[in-house]
Formats: sequence, C-alpha cells, structure tokens
Amino acid sequence: MIARLRSLATQWTSLVPLAAVVLLVLTWGRNLPGVLVAVVTVVLAGAVLAAVHHAEVVAHRVGEPFGSLVLAIAVTIIEVALIVTLMADGGAKSSTLARDTVFAAVMITCNGIVGLSLLVASLRHGTAIFNPEGTGAALATVATLATLSLVLPTFTTSKPGPEFSSVQLTFAALSSLILYGLFVATQTVRHRDYFLPIARQGGGIAVEEHAVAPSARTARISLVLLGLALIGVVGLAKGVSPAIESGVEAAGLHQAVVGVIIALLVLLPETIAALRSARRDRVQTSLNLALGSAMASIGLTIPAVALASLWLSGPLVLGLSATHMVLLALTVVVASLTVVPGRATPLQGGVHLVLFAAYLELAINP
Repeated sequence: MIARLRSLATQWTSLVPLAAVVLLVLTWGRNLPGVLVAVVTVVLAGAVLAAVHHAEVVAHRVGEPFGSLVLAIAVTIIEVALIVTLMADGGAKSSTLARDTVFAAVMITCNGIVGLSLLVASLRHGTAIFNPEGTGAALATVATLATLSLVLPTFTTSKPGPEFSSVQLTFAALSSLILYGLFVATQTVRHRDYFLPIARQGGGIAVEEHAVAPSARTARISLVLLGLALIGVVGLAKGVSPAIESGVEAAGLHQAVVGVIIALLVLLPETIAALRSARRDRVQTSLNLALGSAMASIGLTIPAVALASLWLSGPLVLGLSATHMVLLALTVVVASLTVVPGRATPLQGGVHLVLFAAYLELAINP
C-alpha cells in the first residue's frame, strides 16, 4: 500500500496535465457554477506545480540558459494565443487587452519576480550574486521593447488616440521580433557564459552536483507534459475569468484588476521556478526567467496582435497612461541600479517589491 502511494505521488505530475486538458475540453465556452469553479481552481493549481516540475526536468537536461528560455517562450506563446482568442471575442474592452496584459507581465516579472528572487537569495545567502553583463543586456532589451511598443503610441500623431498607424505598428512588430531574435542568439550562442549561474568564489556553475541529468527520453516526455500543463493553466484561467470578473465587479474594483489576476495565474509557473532557483543560490537563472519572460511577452505579443489586427475589428490601443509610464520609467531606473554591481542585498529586493505593490495598488485604485 505504501509503495503504491509513493508511486502515485511520483506520477501526479504526469496525470495532472492530462486531467487539466481534459477538464479544459469539457468546460470550454461554458458558464461554470460555483462548485465547478472550485474544482477548476484546484486543477489549475496542480497544473502550475506540474509545469514547474517538468520545466526543471527539461532545464536540467539542456542546461542553462536554454532551460529558462524553454519555459519563458512556452508560457508566452500560450499567453499570446489567449490574448488573440479574447480579442477575437470582441467587445469594447478588447482594444486595450494586449496593452494591459503585456504591461502587467512586465511589472510582474521585472518587479515581482525579480524582487522576490533577490529578497529570498539575499536573506538565505547574505547577498544575491549574478552576472551584470548578461542581466544588463536583458534589461536594456526589455526597456527598449517596452518603450517602442507601449510608450511611443501615446505620443505619435499619425492616428488619433494612443494608437499606432499601420506603418508604425508594422515597424514596432518587426523591431520586436528582430530585437528578441538578437537577444536569443546572444544568450544561447555567442555569449552564453554571460547568462550562466556564477559561483561565489568566481566562475560559472556548470552542472548540478547532486543530481543525475535525466535521459533524453525523459526530457522529451517532460517537454510534452510541460506544453499540456501550460495549455491547461492558460485555458482554465480563461475559464474561471468570468467568475473573477464577477467577483471584481461585486467588490467594486477597477476592471484592470482582472487582467492582473489572470497575468499572475499565467506567470505563476515561472515565479515558482525562479524562487526555487533563488533558494539554491542560482539568482542568474531567476533573472533569466524574469527578464526573459518580460522580453518574450513583448517581443512575441506585439507581432502577434499586429498580425491579428488585420482581420480583427476595432481599434488596437497600445499606449500607456501617464501613471503607468511613470511606473515603467522608475522600474527601468531602479533595475539598472540593481544590475550594475552584480550583487544585491534585501534592500534591492524590497525596493522592487514596493514598486510592484504600487502597481497593484494603482490597478485597484487608479
């Protein structure tokens, strides 16, 4: 009996992604009663934990920085699919959906995940250490992408309102793809060592000392299950979003809170993976996950919605409000000062978390 329970405990990470996809098929496009919302929420939480497990298996097999890149791209591709699906549903709120989702992802990753990772690592190990060359390159790319895609539309004059013209939107989409492609090539080919975890005595950490790398077959299975788990996470999050919207409306909160909650659910696998890396004193992996996710969110979402806008009706509003532009500018300045020394104390982690709290507070009370 005990052996059977242990076997089930080790197999749950394989069963939950399948269960999440089956539940998604059964509930897609339906209004869920309260009991079913609770069931979906439990399965959603299990799918998040399963996604983290399989992402770590793949990461261990392929090594850094490829491992964090796999999770960042996988989550973002499915996030993009969710955005386009919601935009296709129409409605007055869909015009700002891409902007709100991308900005929420940037603030969650650059302040929430970065702040938590730095705080956990510095409290546990004294200081959080990382490679400033690789982290600085990632931050510069995120800042450029965010400014080109989310700030400039507020100030352009070719089209009224915070929107790009067709030519401007095409330029922003192509620029996003080119910059993201250049960063991936830098991270994985030419300067891969800039993005590897570093040891406190200097030099890189090449391998996990206490774990045998999984076989290629195990890694392939985990990659498939990772995809299924992420599909389940995003799809089930969309399924419970009407219940979230009703709760937010009943509480008298601003509609932007819904986007924040959905973004938090979608990015939960990366958050857990980043915190686990920070506890193991691999802060560089945590920062790769955070900044890579922010970059992928902009670099893949903007081209996707630009392409989708060719057949979707309604405006595409990308420009941020003045309040959000201030938060973005402050985030870039603070993150730059955090990155330059290559090490951080609990203070830096706390500063980023305060910025994240400010974003949440302004989402609730704009």
